[in-house]
Amino acid sequence: MSIGSFVSQVKLRIVNQYGENLAPFDGELYLIKQFYRLPESDQLFSALEIGLDWQEETIFIFGKWVKVPRLMSWYGDPDAYYQYSGVKHQPKPWNAVLQSIRETVGQQCQCTFNSVLANLYRNGQDSMGCHADDEKELGHNPLIASLSLGDERLFKLHHKKSKETVDIILRHGDLLIMAGTLQHHWMHSIPKTKKFKTPRINLTFRKILVD
Repeated sequence: MSIGSFVSQVKLRIVNQYGENLAPFDGELYLIKQFYRLPESDQLFSALEIGLDWQEETIFIFGKWVKVPRLMSWYGDPDAYYQYSGVKHQPKPWNAVLQSIRETVGQQCQCTFNSVLANLYRNGQDSMGCHADDEKELGHNPLIASLSLGDERLFKLHHKKSKETVDIILRHGDLLIMAGTLQHHWMHSIPKTKKFKTPRINLTFRKILVD
């Protein structure tokens, strides 16, 4: 089955309701399990693993430059520049696979995304530090859609004031949607693990505000 044909099938079964809000307060967090079914997820993972321009980056954090513990790549519309941790990212042009996923996820979220941050977690030692997606380029209450492909990983949500946490296991084909005031009150992370882990790809679709 071609990428185009199975993406078309996905569009026919798009979920209209997000379901339960997994954030207990101060924001919106929704999980759509198996947004892409197993055969489709397998094909997408394979296409993205070899088809994206993966890079090892360094960022400025806590007063020094450090290597990012995962591989990354930034794609988007020509004017969708994104800056965080001292690094300004110029978007690479959409390829056919990312464009198809963007359309499907955007239709689900009723949002026109103009960019995506791709992360490749090579093993359990690759991780994402605790942070909020609250850069001014994302707007006041951004909607961010995060697609997981590959091995499952733990997603941790941490409330900035109450210190309450929410743990969610993200599996192959799952779509996580962060919205409302979530980025103002919560931080999130993908922690390291000593468990054996095979690679995982995460696509976080965003709408960058441009002048």
